[in-house]
Amino acid sequence: MRTVIQRVLSSSVTVEGKVTASTGRGIMVLLGIEEDDKPDDVEWLCGKISKLRIFNDKQGVMNLSVTETGGEILVVSQFTLHASTKKGNRPSYIRAARPEKAIPLYEAFIKILSRETGSVVKTGTFGAMMDVELVNSGPVTIVMDSKNKE
Repeated sequence: MRTVIQRVLSSSVTVEGKVTASTGRGIMVLLGIEEDDKPDDVEWLCGKISKLRIFNDKQGVMNLSVTETGGEILVVSQFTLHASTKKGNRPSYIRAARPEKAIPLYEAFIKILSRETGSVVKTGTFGAMMDVELVNSGPVTIVMDSKNKE
């Protein structure tokens, strides 16, 4: 399971011309699920994301988490995070999980992240063509992969 976490001043998702979710200050999480991902990957990532200290404290040091700041959270599914560009110029998405595997893990991710942060987690629409907007604050962008726990 791979995520791109961005600290944002605002974020939104539009589907078919209608804004379906939006946030103010907080984080936007792009979530890619691959075929061999398991519930343990969800638990690990949600635990790390909820405690990730990427917000400034009163001294201007990144020392606070989204939970501590009461920030909002938007999660957007993005199978292209598992693109392979090893051969040729057209990415392969063979490692991305099929919907029957990905949807339950996506739903679990939202539920567990909500539990870990004590916040309502807003979402995009799984499998839809979405227009995603954000104002990245900092910029702060963190990539985390449950298969590469650095």
